[in-house]
Amino acid sequence: MLKKYLIPDRIFKDIYEITPEFLTSQGVRALVLDIDNTLVTYDDPEPTPPVLEWFRAMNAAGVSISFVSNNEHERVERFNRDLGFYAHGKSAKPFGKYIRRAMAHMGSDESSTALIGDQLLTDIAAGKKAGLRLSLLVPPIKDKTTLFFRSKRKLELPYIAKYYKLHPEEERIWIY
Repeated sequence: MLKKYLIPDRIFKDIYEITPEFLTSQGVRALVLDIDNTLVTYDDPEPTPPVLEWFRAMNAAGVSISFVSNNEHERVERFNRDLGFYAHGKSAKPFGKYIRRAMAHMGSDESSTALIGDQLLTDIAAGKKAGLRLSLLVPPIKDKTTLFFRSKRKLELPYIAKYYKLHPEEERIWIY
């Protein structure tokens, strides 16, 4: 039963492979995004120019954006300061309370919302538990090397392997 919450719907090399065209073809008009290691590294306090351009492309296609992060409120607020999207830190993912708030803010529902993140145990599980249309995984940009994070990543490997078993036609891009 746990497996159904930890296998992503799709794996992409990075966020830039997730295009507005792909999302709209899937019926997605709203995104719930993790920040750290999904959009930028922990060292990047604000969105980088390529990330800003990706946001512009999403908005131009009518795809709404929100941030739901487990990081500190201050970090999330600084990242979002010039953007003005719905954003919440200390979100306790995989619980879905703030994902539901993000959807309410964007005027979307489960059938039109996707989540993008870099961790199965928090991001993908949260999207799946919330019943979102798609839970999309990207490899971490620059992963932390603490024992805690290395252990979490090892726990994820069997579910990544299961994803590729279910999708043998896809190129294996997972890198740990």
